Amino acid sequence: MANKEYLIKRVYEIVNELKIPLIDERVYDRYNLDEKRYPCTIIFKYEEDESVIRGFLGLAEYFHTVIIKNKSDFDLVHGGTLFKLVT
Repeated sequence: MANKEYLIKRVYEIVNELKIPLIDERVYDRYNLDEKRYPCTIIFKYEEDESVIRGFLGLAEYFHTVIIKNKSDFDLVHGGTLFKLVT
């Protein structure tokens, strides 16, 4: 459980640092992602290595897109690819 809390905390800190837009449950009413729609899904698994977080958020910065928080995971969609950051 502490791993998920740390991940969420660090994502918010780095998002603020890099000024990447993040959409979370405070903003949206409902979030439904049809994962079958994406021919390619890339999963970043956080296992206490902050470079995984920075790599995932670096993609959002590179693609000029937003991060969407879904429970304790984070999603990034670009073209036909779904990127997920999970614990």
